[in-house]
Amino acid sequence: MLIDTHCHLNYLHGTDLDKIADVLSFAKSRGVTRYICISVDTVALPEVLLIANHFDQVKATVGVHPCDVKRQPFSLSRSVLEEHVASDQVVAVGECGLDYYHEEGLDQALQKQVFTEHIELSIAHQKPLVVHTRDARADTIDLLKSVGQGGATGVLHCFTESKEMAKKALDLGFYISFSGIITFKNAHDLQDVVRYVPLSSILVETDSPYLAPVPYRGKQNQPAYVVEVAQQVAQLKGVSFETVCTETTKNAQSLFRWL
Repeated sequence: MLIDTHCHLNYLHGTDLDKIADVLSFAKSRGVTRYICISVDTVALPEVLLIANHFDQVKATVGVHPCDVKRQPFSLSRSVLEEHVASDQVVAVGECGLDYYHEEGLDQALQKQVFTEHIELSIAHQKPLVVHTRDARADTIDLLKSVGQGGATGVLHCFTESKEMAKKALDLGFYISFSGIITFKNAHDLQDVVRYVPLSSILVETDSPYLAPVPYRGKQNQPAYVVEVAQQVAQLKGVSFETVCTETTKNAQSLFRWL
């Protein structure tokens, strides 16, 4: 059994529940049985919640992606997040964090303010964070330390940063999630990070419909392809595929309290 801990099902087929059912059926045939559908803004949040409410095997998150923080005042977004964060269908706060790579929405002060409020929301409702971080290593760790004050938990998703940052996240008790990027031929440094991170702290994800793993690279990604991610983790760590399935599922169930 595998859990795709980060996918955007509404980006695959909107709210066409029949087509989404087909996607989940194919994934189940490959041993992927649960899915966390990730929110990136409050505009599409109703789609995410609709999908999670319709399928027992899907849970949702609530959050605003750092590249989307300039779309509307966060005071409005926060009221929407607070309205839904306590729902049983919502297992985490995010996707949130810092992204200094993309020029669109590159307001570092605003991003830090919004990330801070996500961390506070996470702690207040005792739900883990799903953290997006890119080219913002120091600020991401600093805010998780200073705002989290030891009370923040969560995962750094689709991890593409350094071994040093992974260590700092692990020291804070965070999980590290790997995507199809680890199957790319040129991802040598990231593959070293996979070898470094203990299996007890690893999650797997697709981030579908993006970042399809080899041999599907260049095609639309989907939850079924988290199998290839897990297979690559197994190869890099020198353990069986079954062990990776068991351990990453246990990790996801523990973090998201979804037993």
